[in-house]
Amino acid sequence: MKRSILSALASTLLFCAATGATAAEDAALKAAIAAPSRTPENVARDVYRHPYETLNFLGIQPGMTVVELAPGGGWYTEILAPYLRERGKLIAAGSDLAAPGEAERKSAERFLARLNTKPEVYNKVALGVFVPSRGAYAFAPAGSVDMVLTFRNIHNWMPTGPDNLKVLFGSVYTSLKKGGVFGIVEHRLPDSKVQDASASSGYMHEKYVIGLAEAAGFKLAAKSEVNANPKDTADHKGGVWALPPTYTNKDEDRAKYQAIGESDRMTLKFVKP
Repeated sequence: MKRSILSALASTLLFCAATGATAAEDAALKAAIAAPSRTPENVARDVYRHPYETLNFLGIQPGMTVVELAPGGGWYTEILAPYLRERGKLIAAGSDLAAPGEAERKSAERFLARLNTKPEVYNKVALGVFVPSRGAYAFAPAGSVDMVLTFRNIHNWMPTGPDNLKVLFGSVYTSLKKGGVFGIVEHRLPDSKVQDASASSGYMHEKYVIGLAEAAGFKLAAKSEVNANPKDTADHKGGVWALPPTYTNKDEDRAKYQAIGESDRMTLKFVKP
């Protein structure tokens, strides 16, 4: 009997490690994902982006202080803001409203305008500065953050060069408390394919991303295949943007790309020792 119980427990642990499953259900996170404040077009992508499974795997809790790096159009902000609103804190780190360049200022203004459309959801979101193109990282005091998240962004930072990437990852490490989590989701390039220095296809080698984080002092705590897509060969005209939702090739092979779905992605959980 004891052997059977131990065997079953071992099997369960292996399953959880492989899938990112956890024993604890998070009703508040499910409620945030189901919130009517979310954009219908974003909700339609849940089937590809797996927000509940991803955030639950990373260990998010509603009382945390969380930084979202480069929130872009705010796909994950729509979920994180209501989830953290009452007990925690969300810092959206992106373009600077006081930036020297007009394009960056306008980007920051657009994001703020979006937050202002629903103050009942977003009025507690703090804004931080995170601009890799000019090496500006002023998003949180040292040792003040429980979790830093970035979704499908690292390929965008590659053209800034290896020296800047060291500073970038170092800024994340510095912002986190001891034991804090750095969660990364990124388009995954198969080991058999060559990654150029600028990641022009939008795909990244998993080992390379892990190396960037470990060089900054992080320890890889776990990997999940929750965002894996075996249909994605990472070999498309126009790179990852050939796939939905971008369809950069427009109607060319659209049905093929639609059948593939969104990209194959790594989902990595790092911890600051």
